[in-house]
Amino acid sequence: MPSTPPEPAAVRAVPSSVELFGWGRTAPSGADVRRPTSPIELQRALPTSFERGLIARGLGRSYGDAAQNAGGTVIETTDVAAFTIHESDPNSDTVLVTADAGASIDRLLHALVPQGLFVPVTPGTRYVTVGGAIAADIHGKNHHLKGSWCNHVVSLHLQLADGSVVEIGPDRDPELFWATAGGMGLTGVILDATFRCPRIGSSQLLVDTDRAADLDAVCELMRSGDHLYDYSVAWIDLMATGANMGRSVLTRGRFASAEEAAPKIGADPYKYSASELVSAPPFMPAGLLNKLSIRAFNELWFRKAPVERRDEIQSIPTFFHPLDMVRGWNRIYGPAGFLQWQFVIPFDATRTLFTIVEEISQSGCTSFLAVLKSFGEGNAAPLSFPAGGWTLALDIPAGVPGLGPLLDRLDNLVVGVGGRIYLAKDSRVRPELLPQMYPRLDEWKTVRERVDPNRRMMSDLARRLGL
Repeated sequence: MPSTPPEPAAVRAVPSSVELFGWGRTAPSGADVRRPTSPIELQRALPTSFERGLIARGLGRSYGDAAQNAGGTVIETTDVAAFTIHESDPNSDTVLVTADAGASIDRLLHALVPQGLFVPVTPGTRYVTVGGAIAADIHGKNHHLKGSWCNHVVSLHLQLADGSVVEIGPDRDPELFWATAGGMGLTGVILDATFRCPRIGSSQLLVDTDRAADLDAVCELMRSGDHLYDYSVAWIDLMATGANMGRSVLTRGRFASAEEAAPKIGADPYKYSASELVSAPPFMPAGLLNKLSIRAFNELWFRKAPVERRDEIQSIPTFFHPLDMVRGWNRIYGPAGFLQWQFVIPFDATRTLFTIVEEISQSGCTSFLAVLKSFGEGNAAPLSFPAGGWTLALDIPAGVPGLGPLLDRLDNLVVGVGGRIYLAKDSRVRPELLPQMYPRLDEWKTVRERVDPNRRMMSDLARRLGL
């Protein structure tokens, strides 16, 4: 199969200081931004002085400050985005793909799907680069069966802080590989990676929907049936209280065969398109998302879902990336931005999940975007987020009165049952909790000391958490 050409080169001349922020738009900081346009330029982009350190950045979809470096250097990789789909046995279940760090899932899908392939894991947005997928060890709706992104990586090239380039993988310097998986870009600059992509029967999915009356009901549906589906996710109403607390809409599915997809897409089973249908206004007034508006939205969203529906045909963008249809949707939270808080706790701590949902619901915390998933077992990476259990992610407008103390209390509940917070979403967790959330943190620090003893790889998140 042919290699793809690199995307058109971008002009390298950029202001010496550019203001950057995460997807939540809460804590901007200025940095010297460099944008290489080829793999060679990427390798040569390391600064000669590391006074404030260096971090690589992809499409900026980390919600907090993971891809920012106040007063230091940021290397944007998005113009180094070529990839190759390797020849393979047509009877194999997967195909190897080698991609530059700046290649996005969006760009990959436009090439993979027409050839009957899909990415191994996708989060709720396709605007994530391969480098970012590794640095955050991203997960998706199939974690309960397939794990996170780095479970599917065969090898990668990493540029260390001293400028040298090493090839690593699960079987080649595995300690450094797993420290890089979920390591938030702090072990070096990821240059490219080779990973396994699964074959699919069509570009459509067969989706089952169940409306659950409360948190008990949706948890039972997921416990008893998630293993029957390749993908599973529940939208949860965190404004509902009392008998309706945690009411949810659960959607689960698998890729349809060509025959199953034919009534919707015709003779070409791998026809694929993905576009942004509308754009959020460049400025949204503060307070547009409030208790009344979000409560009304949640009521409508819950009521419009069928009580039970089977074998609905949905496209890849509809099932996996609905928010990507709205360009700049993060602006709807207004000028103050928003936080995303995501945790995972073990299945045997389900009672704590109920306590957390109850606290959020009773607080009147305004969240219309909250999703619940079940995770399978985690991998060998010390800082990888997923672990066997329940994970809940929710968006909250910044500036909600009492939000800080509420999340601090909930952090304590999570830590108390052996859970943790997702660093790729974080912008405010207390640093003293990190060793409890990630008990193998010292293992990660030992590897980092080996490859970067002077802490040249640095970000705002790393400073905030003392990494």
